[in-house]
Amino acid sequence: MKINRYVDISTIDREAKKDYIDRHSPFVHCEKTAKKGEKFNVKVKMGDEYPHPDEFDHYISYIQLWDGENMLAQANFTAGALGNQADHAEVDFKIVPKKNMKLTAMSFCTKHGLWQSDEVLVEVSE
Repeated sequence: MKINRYVDISTIDREAKKDYIDRHSPFVHCEKTAKKGEKFNVKVKMGDEYPHPDEFDHYISYIQLWDGENMLAQANFTAGALGNQADHAEVDFKIVPKKNMKLTAMSFCTKHGLWQSDEVLVEVSE
């Protein structure tokens, strides 16, 4: 399966292409440091500027949080979960880190496939 990645939309000329890339890209939002053994919040939000559709045949099916090659968590969505309105699907994952992390998010659009975020490094201290 092809994995799509975010491209800096400020470098793209066509508005339709900016919309397509942004609304399908997951973005990881969290602090850059965490304490070992304490709950740590990681928000994953779909899109930054452009909302994604929530239609019967076109919606975000899931959002996953990964640390390197290890999947930490997954949230599943069904069509209509966002009230059949275009919006930014988002989820807060609460994880308990043991070591430094390389976090990425993966999301799946039922019409446009698998998308991966940029990596976010989190330093975990005692």
